[in-house]
Amino acid sequence: MEEFDVVVAGGGPGGSTVASLVSMQGHRVLLLEKEVFPRYQIGESLLPSTVHGVCRMLGVTDELAKEGFPVKRGGTFRWGTRPEPWTFSFSVSPRITGPTTFAYQVERARFDEILLNNAKTKGVVVREGCSVTEVIEDGDRVTGLRYVDPDGGEHAVSARFVIDASGNKSRLYSSVGGTRNYSEFFRSLALFGYFEGGKRLAAPYSGNILSVAFDSGWFWYIPLSDTLTSVGAVVRREMADKIQGDREKALATLIAECPLISEYLSQARRVTTGKYGELRVRKDYSYHQTQFWRPGMILVGDAACFVDPVFSSGVHLATYSGLLAARSINSILAGDVDEKAALTEFEARYRREYGVYYEFLLAFYEMNVNEESYFWHAKKVTKNNEYTELESFVDLVGGLSSGESVLVTPGRIAERSAEFAAAVDEMADGDESSMVPLFKSQVVKQVMQEGGQEQMRAVLGEDAEPEQPLFPGGLVTSPDGMKWLTHHPA
Repeated sequence: MEEFDVVVAGGGPGGSTVASLVSMQGHRVLLLEKEVFPRYQIGESLLPSTVHGVCRMLGVTDELAKEGFPVKRGGTFRWGTRPEPWTFSFSVSPRITGPTTFAYQVERARFDEILLNNAKTKGVVVREGCSVTEVIEDGDRVTGLRYVDPDGGEHAVSARFVIDASGNKSRLYSSVGGTRNYSEFFRSLALFGYFEGGKRLAAPYSGNILSVAFDSGWFWYIPLSDTLTSVGAVVRREMADKIQGDREKALATLIAECPLISEYLSQARRVTTGKYGELRVRKDYSYHQTQFWRPGMILVGDAACFVDPVFSSGVHLATYSGLLAARSINSILAGDVDEKAALTEFEARYRREYGVYYEFLLAFYEMNVNEESYFWHAKKVTKNNEYTELESFVDLVGGLSSGESVLVTPGRIAERSAEFAAAVDEMADGDESSMVPLFKSQVVKQVMQEGGQEQMRAVLGEDAEPEQPLFPGGLVTSPDGMKWLTHHPA
């Protein structure tokens, strides 16, 4: 039996993330993926926290930039009581400034392949075409996996930790124990396909996702290139009969129900060949496991939970949970934190992130209010007393409501530090009035308001004080984001 420190089932963004970040700490990692990449996957819209946080830690931001993926500067909604579409920009968030005020719309086949190939370069042993069949247990602890290779050969591998990152169709998650609880509110069906030649929003928001509510549900409209667009109709459970039978006819009927999407597709044609040629149906049922881990095993991404896709949170939740799991494993294997404490922190943070989206979406599906009401609810569910309602909303939909400094690129601090230096220079040149630009500096303002911990950590790096726990008595993140640290109050 082969032995590894960690074995990961699933090579999507969550699996690649946890595998890479653990391997980067010098541990032996095996990743098993049942398909051979590149392969089709839904979920093309990314958030800034993924691009500038997790992907930066993985070392793939330059490669993503070279791919020419459409730049997503925010989101555009025809939602609520306002008859015209309304747009938000990521740049509104105080955590997202300068060079980080965007994400990407990606073709998942290519994006996922980039992350999986990166795992290989980081030392992960990757085996594609291998189907995991069961977990291996020793008493209360999971100690490995059994899998079948592409030639039908059966294998067993032992590991200190097993990661289930095999998605919403996972067969392994039940080994953790507990139950999978489905939301009674979010039970929708999505019918989707791809179109060439669709209309684009006006610059600079031509790369935005367009989400449009209509009587039967809502549409997503995601530009994947100058000409290719992902289009999907999400219908409520009681409207499920609208997507039964002939899918081509069903999608055409739903598009006709939605004037704005009809307009954007008026000169487009549906792709009918290749990997984008099939009209697909997916159950967008929201659920969560009552347990995210047991000794020796951790659920990552959709294996643990899934929330309605209106805010494109799927890849964010997958990669963020992969980061949290990697932190826990790195800390345990280094002997810094015991397993129960590390994985309790993992679960608490992952549940919080899922819960923030879930709670906010309950309010977002109220269609008889305007966007200001949605912004207020975002501030309420994130419990953010420092930001405005709009800033809280953008923080949430950007994947940054956790406040984790590692999800924000250092470029933000470089920009603020330059602002600080310019203010100091101006003060040195003149009279008393030169104090004004200094105190208008965002760095100084936030240092005065918040004690400056986050800013000083970013400027001082490893020498800075760690962040505060997200929960009373909880752990904190190391400055590089790779481990948990025990918090010692001053």
